[in-house]
Amino acid sequence: MRIDRRHPKIDTAAFNDVASFLADNAGNITSVKGVADSMRQTKRGISPTTVGEYIAAMRENYLLFRANRYDIKGKAYLQAMEKYYLGDPGFRFWFLGKTSGDLGHRIENVVYLELLRRHRTVHIGKVGSTEVDFYTPDPESDHYYQVSLTVMDEKTLARELHPLQSIDDNHPKTLLTMDRIG
Repeated sequence: MRIDRRHPKIDTAAFNDVASFLADNAGNITSVKGVADSMRQTKRGISPTTVGEYIAAMRENYLLFRANRYDIKGKAYLQAMEKYYLGDPGFRFWFLGKTSGDLGHRIENVVYLELLRRHRTVHIGKVGSTEVDFYTPDPESDHYYQVSLTVMDEKTLARELHPLQSIDDNHPKTLLTMDRIG
């Protein structure tokens, strides 16, 4: 990526390392400090401040989107531990040189982008100790989404439905899966 044209002070090798890490961890709960700690373990010492600047540059250039966490019961935004999604699922191949990996997270990334297109605002929902993959606030009707590659196993189905069933309101709740029924 030629992001250094818009941000000439960026160390492109360090930037690419951070971008590759985030591409490989798209859809996982992440913190700036956690990324910096991971970079330090691999060989490249990058400060949390620099990681934050790189993430800001990626977001500014639509390489990356951030989904903030929202406490559904407490009706409040949570300050830490957000998720990042790639602006295009093809960026995973661009940064990592591979298309394989956690298919569930790749599907979650595509769903996030579609929800962002439809609703403009998409959050990660926190319900007690569980998490709803996506919460889309809307003046007319909020909506909750769980995304799973498959729910054919009863334990997986129960795990995916539990957060939705924990929400004590009458807004729509949807479980999206790649399973074919019928």
